[in-house]
Order: sequence, then structure tokens, then C-alpha cells
Amino acid sequence: MTNRLNGKVALVTGASKGIGAAIAKAFAAEGAQVVVNYASSKAGADAVVQAITSAGGKAIAVQGDVSNADQAQGIVDAAVKQFGRLDVLVNNAGVFDMRPLEAIDVDHYRKMFDINVLGTLLVTKAAAAHFGEGASVINLSSQITSFNPPGSAAYSASKGAVDNITSVLANELGPRKIRVNAISPGTTETEGTHAMGFIGSPFEAQLASQTPLGRTGQPGDIAAVAVFLASDDARWLTGEKIAASGGFR
Repeated sequence: MTNRLNGKVALVTGASKGIGAAIAKAFAAEGAQVVVNYASSKAGADAVVQAITSAGGKAIAVQGDVSNADQAQGIVDAAVKQFGRLDVLVNNAGVFDMRPLEAIDVDHYRKMFDINVLGTLLVTKAAAAHFGEGASVINLSSQITSFNPPGSAAYSASKGAVDNITSVLANELGPRKIRVNAISPGTTETEGTHAMGFIGSPFEAQLASQTPLGRTGQPGDIAAVAVFLASDDARWLTGEKIAASGGFR
């Protein structure tokens, strides 16, 4: 590795598995000290921390629900208490639940928006108070907003909101030299996509066939983009949404 994040402290929300875990490990491999946030899977978060520390990196696990204002503040406070600063925030915590219109109810809507949207705002608000020049916020969006499949109304709307938040906060925090960008993953093989039966399904095969690079993404593919956005190599990028999708549109 190239130590592109040497000396930086990074907080990755929802990092006990999947894309978040891959980002946390990739950041640590590039020299960052990492806060691995989790909502419920302590074992998963501890495993990520163990993988990082076994490789010589520094990391801690911090529990907290990003959609709860007090807990969101507590996550950030724990990061600063442990490492003394905060330079990078990855808003990865999110929920994915596809439902047709007739199955959407208030609880479904609130679950999508409380975690995917409100959580992004609350943690960014808490973190921004500790950011200095050169800090970076990376929001996880989704390529689902570009092709809008049936059954994705609430989820797609929540990720569309994340795109707009990214653009607004890039303008709002830009004068402080804080960058805000989004990564928009395409279909990615994670514990979640396995659990929902997507991996190995005809739908996965269909999407892979429509992807120029011809495969489903891996968490490491997304993590590599996050490392770039967190590093000084991306110092002239803000307000961008990068499609990490193998060319799928």
C-alpha cells in the first residue's frame, strides 16, 4: 500500500460487514486510524477491528444508531476521544428493502429515511464540528437512482436524497475546505445481497450481462474508490457522485 491516508482518522458507519467493513480495512491498510461503527453486530465489528489490528493497524469499534441524535453525537465523540481528531467520515450505514407500492407503509418509509437520510445528516453534523481543512465526507448512494426498478420507490427516494445532501453540503462546507462526495455502487456482492437471494439469481445474471465489465461488484471495488476520495489525490473533487458500477447505467 501507499500510505495515502497516513495520519488521518476515519469514521466509517455501518462497518461491521459488507462495503463498510471493506472500506474500514482499506483505510487502515493505507495508514488511517479507523473507527468501526456498528448498530447491532458487535461480533462483526470486533472481527473487522481484529483484522485491522492483526495487520498492524489501529482501530476501535463503537456502537451507535446513526438515526438517533444522541447516539450519532456519541459515535463522533468516541472517535475524537480515542484518536484526538477526525479527518474522514464515510456515511455507509444504511438499510435496503425493496417493496412494491402496495406494500409500502409508514414504518417502511421511516426505516429507509431515518437511517439512510437522517443518519447521514446527524453524523455529518456531529463530525463537521471537529473537521479541519482537508477533511472529507463520503456518502454511500446507489446506482438504483439511475435505473429505478419497480419496487424501489422508498429506497431509491432515500438514496436520491443522499445525492442532494452531497451536493448541498459540498457547497455549504466548501468554504471551510471540507470536501463532500458520494459513491454510487452498482450491484455488489455482500452479506445483504446473499441474504436476499440476489446472488446467483437470474436477476443478478441479467444485471451482470448489462454491465460493460461483465460481473457483479465486490466490496473491495467500492473501498478502492473510497480510499481515493479520502486521500489528497482527490483534493480537487467535491460535490461529485462517482458511479462505481463497472459501467452499468
